[in-house]
Amino acid sequence: MTLARNRMWRRASALRCSVVVVFALGWSAAPDRRAEALRHDLSHSQGRLLRLLFIGNSLTSANDLPGMLEALSRTSGGPRIDCESVAFPNYSLEDHWNRGDAAKTIARGGWTTVILQQGPSALSESQVLLREYTRKFDANIRRVDAKTALYMVWPFSTRRGDFDGVKASYQAAARDVGGLFLPVGEAWRAVWRRDAKISLYGPDGFHPAPEATYLAALVIYQRLMGTLPAAMPPSIRIVPERAAVLRQAAAEVIAIQ
Repeated sequence: MTLARNRMWRRASALRCSVVVVFALGWSAAPDRRAEALRHDLSHSQGRLLRLLFIGNSLTSANDLPGMLEALSRTSGGPRIDCESVAFPNYSLEDHWNRGDAAKTIARGGWTTVILQQGPSALSESQVLLREYTRKFDANIRRVDAKTALYMVWPFSTRRGDFDGVKASYQAAARDVGGLFLPVGEAWRAVWRRDAKISLYGPDGFHPAPEATYLAALVIYQRLMGTLPAAMPPSIRIVPERAAVLRQAAAEVIAIQ
């Protein structure tokens, strides 16, 4: 593994979307925390607008995940989603904290959910940093009455055995702050249980293919809205049979949270 890839492995890249989606989703939180999180989500989704802030890297900005979420909300007839993002290539949450742009954006307020994301973080050192900076950001997020969510990503294609480690790191970070856990990486495995031929990795073996970004949008949408979107936006071109598998996988991982 090259030095550049090692750095990508230990640090996270940043994104763009008006859902400061600093996803610290605590789905492994204690039952009372999960109930509190659900009440928070439902109370916000009953309104007409959800404002999300994504704080992350290129795993979020690739294929414009925030824009895809906005498109899903427009075709579904429910509450509208507006997204904003603070994302820079190869950024971890520590990088975002030190730079300061993410904290300033959070402090503007008006967010429903801030979604936090960095690299896979399966290594013990990376998990420590993910949890530490999730706690730091969560304090700021709470000050503006928003919810923290954690966007679980996936390992490099050459390290598929790390899925469990990625999940454990993001679940722990979510649990630490009573946040939401967005199990996108788990949805990848649910897709492959149905059809192992579906390619979710892009050409570099790490960034998501368009199908994978659509899958992430489905998982996040269902977690925040309580239901899958009614239809696929015209701007998303995925064959119906494959789209159906992605929807089934998203529904499965949310149902077992």
